[in-house]
Amino acid sequence: MSLSDSESSSHGSEKEYKVFRQFSRDRLLYEMLGCSTSGGSKSAWKVLIMDKVTVKVMSHSCKMADITDQGVSLVEDLFRRRQPLPSMDAIYFIQPSKENVVMFISDMSGREPLYKKAFVFFSSPVPKEFVNHIKSDTSVLPRIGALREMNLEYFPIDSQGFITDHETALEDLFSEEAEKSRRFEVCLNTMATRIATVFASLKEFPIVRYRAVKSQDTSTATTRDLIPSKLAEAVWNCLLKYKSIPNFPQTETCELFILDRSVDQIAPVIHEWTYDAMCHDLLDMEGNKYMLEFPSKSGGPPEKKEVLLEDHDPVWLELRHAHIADASERLHDKMTTFKSRNKAAQVQSSRDGGELSTRDMQKIVQALPQYNEIVEKLSLHVEIAGTINKLIREMGLRELGQLEQDLVFGDAGAKDVINFLRTKQDASSENKLRLLMIYASVYPDRFEGDKASKLMQLARLSPEDMKVVNNMQLLGGSSKIKKETTGFSLKFDGQKKKQAERKDRTGEEETWQLFRFYPMIEELIENLSKGELSKNDYACINEPKPTVQDKSQSGSMRAIPTPAAPTEKRPAYSKRSRRTAMWARPHSSDDGYSSDSVLKNAAADFKRMGQRLFVFIIGGATRSELRVCHKLTAKLKREVVLGSSSFDDPPQYITKLKLLSEKDLSKGAPQPNFW
Repeated sequence: MSLSDSESSSHGSEKEYKVFRQFSRDRLLYEMLGCSTSGGSKSAWKVLIMDKVTVKVMSHSCKMADITDQGVSLVEDLFRRRQPLPSMDAIYFIQPSKENVVMFISDMSGREPLYKKAFVFFSSPVPKEFVNHIKSDTSVLPRIGALREMNLEYFPIDSQGFITDHETALEDLFSEEAEKSRRFEVCLNTMATRIATVFASLKEFPIVRYRAVKSQDTSTATTRDLIPSKLAEAVWNCLLKYKSIPNFPQTETCELFILDRSVDQIAPVIHEWTYDAMCHDLLDMEGNKYMLEFPSKSGGPPEKKEVLLEDHDPVWLELRHAHIADASERLHDKMTTFKSRNKAAQVQSSRDGGELSTRDMQKIVQALPQYNEIVEKLSLHVEIAGTINKLIREMGLRELGQLEQDLVFGDAGAKDVINFLRTKQDASSENKLRLLMIYASVYPDRFEGDKASKLMQLARLSPEDMKVVNNMQLLGGSSKIKKETTGFSLKFDGQKKKQAERKDRTGEEETWQLFRFYPMIEELIENLSKGELSKNDYACINEPKPTVQDKSQSGSMRAIPTPAAPTEKRPAYSKRSRRTAMWARPHSSDDGYSSDSVLKNAAADFKRMGQRLFVFIIGGATRSELRVCHKLTAKLKREVVLGSSSFDDPPQYITKLKLLSEKDLSKGAPQPNFW
């Protein structure tokens, strides 16, 4: 029996570089499930027992088939009545809470324990009093095969993304009465603990940077201004305790950059035109699940099939960050190429009603399994892309999208917004509200006094809807909403914003129309990587000395790479250029129709990488920000991992923002009711 974290390391032997999500999955499967057997028999079946948090951790990293392959025949809920299985070993993957420890002892104490042997793994650091409580029970102690801290209490949602599962972080931390609530400290501390387990799990010790207080006088800073610094300090305190873990690095091996949602209030609401973002924005999806409707073979009502849009689907993996128009074209090309090369498809298209020869039948039989698999994959995405393109046309999103991006880049102003609201009265309330939120971010002074009321009337939005726009200032640090009889005032920093919120960067790569927008974290990450980040705006808890970096470089292959040599300046391309940036075009498949080679080549891209860079956004992250992290991983040659309290699509974010001024904060995640 041992009480320690794993002795494996993300840079131990350096035989193979594993991306973030893969590393988490392998720890759960091989380090926890695969090594938990008594008597040395790995073929014996086991029971896996989890609580409501750890079952989420497991489901975000592993499939049920993966768990079964490690000898687990039954998965149980810790707090449900369970059948005694005294001939089987049990693996407990639980949080280190008093209730969980009491339940575990109840299972394994006495003359008739529920299981033969117990292998206990805690998701985060366990207090010493709990360990002593377990060891004090003489009937339980001999039945424990392992007692360890896995330190894995985060939720991977992408190969380079994770959440801490704080869906109500915006309300808990940024609402009007947040600082008076106990939930404020609970949310921050739990978030810090879970972020710290990322580094404990990967055996990484980060340089911790964070957005500093905006106010020049820190004595006048609001509680909201201090949230990034409070979280950074809490994470740092957790990390210091991990230094006693075997093989945990004593010097910096990576970087952590903590931001909050105030860094970019446009990214959560602007229409993002990638295949991934459009799926989550326009389709009725639950997480990564989509209910596909297709005609019934019997001629009855349409049939439904649940499909998963995730990394295990190679077509999705290849196209998710492509512009929706580019994804549609590439799907068409794939289908055409497939039909021209697959034997079954060739024979089917050339039958002309005649009888098939024995040779033709043989070709069909040989090609049929691949034919069915590929047709099903491609047909699914062709159907989804077609549905999205139909919705884009019906909702008039191209014109709206152009106006949104023109506002952000300073090419449009008040007249353009007013003209759109006057001429597009049939636009949905959601889209008009999102437009006004972007307008407010670029021109906050245009919402002072009765100007806001006039815009609200013109857009035909209710006061409840416009509360969302007003609440944007709460993310900017303002402690009170200034209410007036004629409207409200929207001032984020007390200064007028420049007309352009972004510098146009389309000259650096070829893009499609409506692909100009980029989230602010792209610029921040690049500046951080080049050492050009303002220390006044972004502070550091443990700024390393140059010699420290040299030492860490000698101890790890993932040292920060030297800046690339300057390249020749490329000519600017038209924003209507019909091309996709090369970073968004994964490896082409050898067969011309299958995307499987994308999966085969993905790991090869990470073999020689610099130090990892983790970016954490308090208050929710977006699809566009995740796309940027994949893009910068290829550009900077270092894995950029995006973490957040949650990942929000525009409707979810708007609902959460609306709740910031509600006295009774709902603890659920209600759907928007204002469109």
